[in-house]
Amino acid sequence: MITQKIKSKINNFIDSQQFNPTFLGIFVNPFYLARNGLSCAIKNFSSELSGKILDVGCGTMPYRSLFNSVDNYVGLEISRDGFLGEKDGKYYYDGKQFPFDDNVFDGILCNQVLEHVFNPDEFLQEMKRVIKPGGRILLTIPFVWDEHEHPYDYARYSTFGLKALLEKQGLMWVRHQKIRPDISTVFQLLNAYLYKITEKIPYRFKLILYATVMSSVSLFGLLLSKLLPPNPDLFLDHIVLIEKNQ
Repeated sequence: MITQKIKSKINNFIDSQQFNPTFLGIFVNPFYLARNGLSCAIKNFSSELSGKILDVGCGTMPYRSLFNSVDNYVGLEISRDGFLGEKDGKYYYDGKQFPFDDNVFDGILCNQVLEHVFNPDEFLQEMKRVIKPGGRILLTIPFVWDEHEHPYDYARYSTFGLKALLEKQGLMWVRHQKIRPDISTVFQLLNAYLYKITEKIPYRFKLILYATVMSSVSLFGLLLSKLLPPNPDLFLDHIVLIEKNQ
């Protein structure tokens, strides 16, 4: 019984460190550098969204707690089993048209989704359609990352390509930040490599690997990022705030 309780506590701790990791998360999350960078950036931008918010591609809504000034937080996810409508506190759609009227939301969060969209122009138009004039959209998009969520991984965007894509849809570029524009990006990619090549080993051995080798990689990356100069052309992710014209 004690063993089961300990296992449960360990699993709960690991789960809690996946998207908003504290420093201790460095020992259980091989993507600590990426996830910590995203979480801090989203928190920094979160005050830009208020009122009724739509989380597009919400998953488990891991960043909901960061939006304190939001009145109503609505999740939207693409349907993989044909179900369309509302279930378990979020909406499901067909990958084309959002199930909402025009000009409904005050803001939109779209986190690490755009790279999985094969038709980005139509996707952005849908976000623009359901948001009110003057409403703001907060996007995060990977720049340097391996292929993931196979086979639904279609694109990577440079700053210039991303800005051109958004402005083509009539969305105003308000504020932009590059996440981890320093040597820590290289160390996160090393951990991503180690994670992929050890995917099939037993879970208990993975945890040992996370707590020893991968945590050391992350720690070394953090240390060197403080000692070495940044490189604004090499970074993990974009976070960008855009606005629908009045």
